Amino acid sequence: MKQIPYWLDTAPPFPDRSGRDLPDDADVVVIGGGLTGLSTALHTARKGADVVLVEKDKIGSGASGRNGSMCTQGITIGVGEARKRYGQERARELYDAFREAVDVVEKLTVDEGIDCDFKRSGRLGVAFKPEHFAAMEAQQRVLADDFDHETVLLDKAALRSELGSDYYHGALLDPLSAGLHVGKYVHGMAEAAERAGALICERNAATAVTRDADGRFLVETLHGTIRARQVMAATDAYTDRSMPWFRQRLICVGSFIIVTQPLGDDLAREIIPRARLVVDSKNIGHYIRLTPDNRLAFGGRARFAPSDPASDRKSGQVLKREMTEIFPQLANARIDYVWGGSVGFSYDRIPHAGEADGVYYSMGYCGHGVQMATYMGRAMAEVMDGHPEANPLRDLGFPKVPVPFYNGTAWFLPFAGAYYRLKDRIR
Repeated sequence: MKQIPYWLDTAPPFPDRSGRDLPDDADVVVIGGGLTGLSTALHTARKGADVVLVEKDKIGSGASGRNGSMCTQGITIGVGEARKRYGQERARELYDAFREAVDVVEKLTVDEGIDCDFKRSGRLGVAFKPEHFAAMEAQQRVLADDFDHETVLLDKAALRSELGSDYYHGALLDPLSAGLHVGKYVHGMAEAAERAGALICERNAATAVTRDADGRFLVETLHGTIRARQVMAATDAYTDRSMPWFRQRLICVGSFIIVTQPLGDDLAREIIPRARLVVDSKNIGHYIRLTPDNRLAFGGRARFAPSDPASDRKSGQVLKREMTEIFPQLANARIDYVWGGSVGFSYDRIPHAGEADGVYYSMGYCGHGVQMATYMGRAMAEVMDGHPEANPLRDLGFPKVPVPFYNGTAWFLPFAGAYYRLKDRIR
């Protein structure tokens, strides 16, 4: 069993971008080599800017290479909560941005020739409890009437044609959500950014960002200092203590994934006949999909603990047990991969992007990072070019930090996890 992300292990080999000389000056320095950073670097370089991206590890080594490889439509907090908070007009604007984000990913794969198995396979939001299915019925009507988004409601009997399990009570199908191979996508985005002229420097962490007497930024890194006109923080769940203001505003939640041996066509189609993406409605939920080579990827918040080799192994055991509870036919399936990572959540469960003390940022994707990181990288390139209206999150400033003395270490998560697991047990 490999304790590395399947997506990175099965992507084309990544070139070594470490040890590169830093220029003394740049128009834009991007901190972070995930999809937010790569998209920002690509789109700012396309505008003719001199761009340097610094990454403390390897490109895609954080959340961008460790996720469920889903590119799904839908706002993180749901349309009902969005309308309550922001009103119908603003909620519709936000919803459209989340929906357009999938289109942006698709267009990039075509324009840049990124072969990453992008496919509009559709997303099944499956109901863990009968009352969850009733809520989906109401949601379907709201989506159609107020958000111009057509979905398909499937009761428990109809769901059996979409999922080889009797575990759930129905589903809401969004036909236009997409799956992709995120390792190949990250690989392609890095190459696209370099073709546009961006310089990518790996294993070179940014350690501080300050201002000089002329107002330009000084980005200190492990291997030198770059003087920049603009700086973009693109670190999300992997924001470290060098940027305490951002770190304090994010809750980093562990997420873990197992991937089975290849199942073969017959068993794969028995499990998920149309290769849909599956996300359940539990508080401590699961995300499930077939990989391009017919393995089952099964992820979730298995443990409220940081990812490390021992923790990942324990999480893999939890996920294997939960997977076979949903799909008993996989009881004897070998687990070939297990890994963990962090997901960046904001306190109000919606992404945030803008400017703080002159530093631009986009983060807190709350599990919707593949598409929204790509989209927001493009949007922030426009903002940095003098078009603030391009940021769909422009008026959604980070909420006040509700936990006194919080410094980015979410000590309270095990208690929250125990509470939500208890709620899930009551069926």
